[in-house]
Amino acid sequence: SGGGGDPRQIEETKPLLGGDVSAPEGTKMGAVPCRRALLLCNGMRYKLLQEGDIQVCVIRHPRTFLSKILTSKFLRRWEPHHLTLADNSLASATPTGYMENSVSYSAIEDVQLLSWENAPKYCLQLTIPGGTVLLQAANSYLRDQWFHSLQWKKKIYKYKKVLSNPSRWEVVLKEIRTLVDMALTSPLQDDSINQAPLEIVSKLLSENTNLTTQEHENIIVAIAPLLENNHPPPDLCEFFCKHCRERPRSMVVIEVFTPVVQRILKHNMDFGKCPRLRLFTQEYILALNELNAGMEVVKKFIQSMHGPTGHCPHPRVLPNLVAVCLAAIYSCYEEFINSRDNSPSLKEIRNGCQQPCDRKPTLPLRLLHPSPDLVSQEATLSEARLKSVVVASSEIHVEVERTSTAKPALTASAGNDSEPNLIDCLMVSPACSTMSIELGPQADRTLGCYVEILKLLSDYDDWRPSLASLLQPIPFPKEALAHEKFTKELKYVIQRFAEDPRQEVHSCLLSVRAGKDGWFQLYSPGGVACDDDGELFASMVHILMGSCYKTKKFLLSLAENKLGPCMLLALRGNQTMVEILCLMLEYNIIDNNDTQLQIISTLESTDVGKRMYEQLCDRQRELKELQRKGGPTRLTLPSKSTDADLARLLSSGSFGNLENLSLAFTNVTSACAEHLIKLPSLKQLNLWSTQFGDAGLRLLSEHLTMLQVLNLCETPVTDAGLLALSSMKSLCSLNMNSTKLSADTYEDLKAKLPNLKEVDVRYTEAW
Repeated sequence: SGGGGDPRQIEETKPLLGGDVSAPEGTKMGAVPCRRALLLCNGMRYKLLQEGDIQVCVIRHPRTFLSKILTSKFLRRWEPHHLTLADNSLASATPTGYMENSVSYSAIEDVQLLSWENAPKYCLQLTIPGGTVLLQAANSYLRDQWFHSLQWKKKIYKYKKVLSNPSRWEVVLKEIRTLVDMALTSPLQDDSINQAPLEIVSKLLSENTNLTTQEHENIIVAIAPLLENNHPPPDLCEFFCKHCRERPRSMVVIEVFTPVVQRILKHNMDFGKCPRLRLFTQEYILALNELNAGMEVVKKFIQSMHGPTGHCPHPRVLPNLVAVCLAAIYSCYEEFINSRDNSPSLKEIRNGCQQPCDRKPTLPLRLLHPSPDLVSQEATLSEARLKSVVVASSEIHVEVERTSTAKPALTASAGNDSEPNLIDCLMVSPACSTMSIELGPQADRTLGCYVEILKLLSDYDDWRPSLASLLQPIPFPKEALAHEKFTKELKYVIQRFAEDPRQEVHSCLLSVRAGKDGWFQLYSPGGVACDDDGELFASMVHILMGSCYKTKKFLLSLAENKLGPCMLLALRGNQTMVEILCLMLEYNIIDNNDTQLQIISTLESTDVGKRMYEQLCDRQRELKELQRKGGPTRLTLPSKSTDADLARLLSSGSFGNLENLSLAFTNVTSACAEHLIKLPSLKQLNLWSTQFGDAGLRLLSEHLTMLQVLNLCETPVTDAGLLALSSMKSLCSLNMNSTKLSADTYEDLKAKLPNLKEVDVRYTEAW
């Protein structure tokens, strides 16, 4: 192949553009060459034809004088056909007449454009052995489109045959370069134009696996121009992955693969449809990490993907990078994940039972029960006795810790088939931390590289909200969460989330839905990932309290699950935890008297706790005095009043009997909700034309559950705040005129507020 024996073959290896298509002198049938400017001159672009309608005329070479007369242009018969340009031949949908038999591309000796002197027609001439096939199009553009499509199909067919049986690789390399040049200079504009050469080379490489490293690199460099605007096919991705693994320090990785991977990260929409693209990207990043500079090179690559500005212009970069990181981290623990069949199920861990005879012998595990003495030593007078189960293997050691005061869902009987939650199965006791996973050297390097990438991603302010949302469901296997090195390294990312003041970021620390565990539970004291004395837990609680507006729901969850750690950190002087304990007392979160006394003792043991508890007692005394003295039942604030004016007024007298408060046409905001919730008798509240927003509504819905009339006309409230009103079951009248109420939220409120009788939704979407 590629030899110099056949003049037609030599002619076909020339670039499609740049030569004159004029026919030699003596062109048959009275036709003269069509002298028109080609692509390089006129810049015309065409779509690759796969099928189409065209007029066909087949002329056999005339042998007698009579046959010459019958084949003259005045006596020719044209047939309409719907032709299909298959991979190896030109065929008709109705195989009759001239096109009874398909015309193989290998039989077409030449393709030319023709024009007629007398009556201009738009024709192609296909020279075949023993005759000529004429194709007549409706206009010049269609004729040129057929011409270039036939040329392309013919040449691709030739290259498939030439490269299917390679003899000398230097000749093959030359043919590949010519094929690439043909694709780059083709006037056809179609995805398959660049994909077809890549698929040919991909098939060639998959069938010839004994190539030298230099031949590998030569082929990669030859096809590099096609990869600038096209994803490599799956088999070619495998070839690239192999090159990254075997020669990570090759300059081909930096010079050729970098723009390819950048294009994948910027434009790929779904790695699930093309997993080998993800694998190639993964191997490329690992190859960068193997260079002398290591993570510095990877860091510069991430910076190049983000761009120099504060906002990345490519929205697909972050999701694709996170997908690559998650897949790479999963692969590090694949050996342990595949051995799950040999370990107790979560239900068996919870129920404390195992059937050894049903286990496979590859990784034998045993269920060990700690002695009662060890358990009793861990128990304190204020806490319930612990019941612990240890599951141990040669590679994984997990201890499950459970209290007798846990939620009913977590203390189900042994006959319950439901699985315990993730943190319940990975809970570690401080006295017996036996959790360890040993990774191989390669897996350990891979884990370190991709966790470092997650850290780099969390440093970009514009990427952090999306990153937090992607990681909120905890998309890592439980084996990774049981690995101390992984959770310790990932702690930096969680800290970045906890430090971000934006609610859409730090709210992702909580679970994605009820009944599931989140990063907040994982890194809280007692969680498998907690390796400090609760500093990260305290910072998470601090930032979440700011965004949750001190809701009872969040405090209740802390009281049920994390009261012990909160009291311990408050005892050590943590101001956030002291505030949490004071709020639990103020909102009557704790029902048990002994627990309340213990919280009070904890608060009085530190200076900051004693001061905040005294302030709490003063507020409680003022509230009781307010209720005892009574005061007016109706109050209207003057227009233009502010939050400070309202606070000053309510603190100046007794308003325990206040039932009707009008703040209409004032300048109050959601900040005044802190004072409104201290009015125990309030039943009617008018906020017409104020700046009271969603945050204030959420706080009111937590505390003023007896409110009956609420006017929100012309306020900036949205669905986010209005949905919180569904907990105010006593509402009889609700005015949402001229707000951002949607129809769905309105229907939801009507379903959840059974006493609602008067509703005003004029000038809203629900109107």
